[in-house]
Amino acid sequence: MIFDLLLAPVTAPINGMNWIASKILEQAEPLLDEKENLKKELLALQLAFDMGELSEDEFEEREEALLLAIQALEDEDLDTEDED
Repeated sequence: MIFDLLLAPVTAPINGMNWIASKILEQAEPLLDEKENLKKELLALQLAFDMGELSEDEFEEREEALLLAIQALEDEDLDTEDED
């Protein structure tokens, strides 16, 4: 206990930085997962089209929606970086 108090001026800033880093990671993970899921869905859509399970019109419509969603997430990332 006394040892912890003596080292607090050194360890407190390190512990604080670790806490901040973990909070940033918590905020970033869902966004990364969402983008990754959209890309996987796009790949699955391409495979379904290649196998003849989708018409070209349906494929193009769904592809455009997925690409727009991915672009929106990327734009959101850029806006967040510009604010920092």
